[in-house]
Amino acid sequence: MSTTSTTTTVRNTQNSLYSNFIAYSEENRFGMISAILLIVGCAGGITVGMGGIGNDLALIALIASTMFCLSMILAVAPMKYVVGAGLAAAIIDILVLITVVLPG
Repeated sequence: MSTTSTTTTVRNTQNSLYSNFIAYSEENRFGMISAILLIVGCAGGITVGMGGIGNDLALIALIASTMFCLSMILAVAPMKYVVGAGLAAAIIDILVLITVVLPG
């Protein structure tokens, strides 16, 4: 007489858009890093050039967010941290650009 046991594995098939994007980013790490470098570097440079250099607080926010993103890339951090830092840097760039350039 033999006994058999069966196990059933239940997987979550509903992945969010963010988790799919992070999985894609991990697979295509070098391409995503080059895109993040391009976006963060150009946006930061344009924002500083358009008027961020005249405001000390804006300049500190731009430099800190950009350098944090670049540090994550240099440290070969997981892509969820690199993408988050890149998004934060891009959002800060856009906010500083709006608050510094438009009123002046």
